[in-house]
Amino acid sequence: MLKPNSNIWGKLPGPYGSSENVPVLLQQLMRQYSQEVFDELFQEHLFHQNTIYPVTYAAMPFLAQIACSTSDAEVRKELFINCGIIEASRDRRDEAPFPESWAELVEEAGSSVCTELYREYIEAIGRIKALTKEAFAYTAYHCADETEKRYILVADAAYRGSYVLANMLLTFINGAEYVAVCPACEEDVFIWPNEQNPEILQAYEHDPVFHTGQESQVIFPAASFADEEIRMIAERAEAIGEQSLARHLHYLAGETLCPSCHEKISVWPSLLNIFT
Repeated sequence: MLKPNSNIWGKLPGPYGSSENVPVLLQQLMRQYSQEVFDELFQEHLFHQNTIYPVTYAAMPFLAQIACSTSDAEVRKELFINCGIIEASRDRRDEAPFPESWAELVEEAGSSVCTELYREYIEAIGRIKALTKEAFAYTAYHCADETEKRYILVADAAYRGSYVLANMLLTFINGAEYVAVCPACEEDVFIWPNEQNPEILQAYEHDPVFHTGQESQVIFPAASFADEEIRMIAERAEAIGEQSLARHLHYLAGETLCPSCHEKISVWPSLLNIFT
């Protein structure tokens, strides 16, 4: 890890230019975890406007150390989720020794520093991934909020390298309204719950919030999951009691007619293709 007093922090790009304040916040968290301090660190420096920065990579080993050493299971779960969101946002094309987008940082800090920052980030993600079983167990028994459970699934998918799935779940985090794209006509397909029975999903040509009274297309739910990724997310949703997603997955794995061109489409690939 970078030493807190290293001059490298001042060279790491962040949302506001220099990142000299980041090690100060990290040291505060390592002395005593504070949700207020973490929120400031995460939202203002590490994941500002849904974007990660080189300083985010440098901070990850510190967050992993806190997550792995704390005796507070709630803190560990929060770090598991938020570090997973960061990993979900990482460019899937990034490869060792460091991301190509760091060209300017290489000139500022040197290639050896960049190589070490990236290596330590990957190592830290592996350490947090090792907390998956514990995070799932805690969530299953202590969390009632389904949105929070959905975030656990986002993080889990990211740690497993299923970035497309992680970003789909993160985009539709409320878990009831989705947007797919028809592969035939490339028009949006709005996947919304039935008003009388929210467990049933239907397809619409336009956003039902703004276009009421339009005719819906029936989605024929899959009786079983042929796709391994769907089976995996279904098992994990059941394990932590995320019942809404568990029920909707049969529809998301099903088929319907595109409301625009009336071609038969498979919902799941049409949903994920947005994120490829």
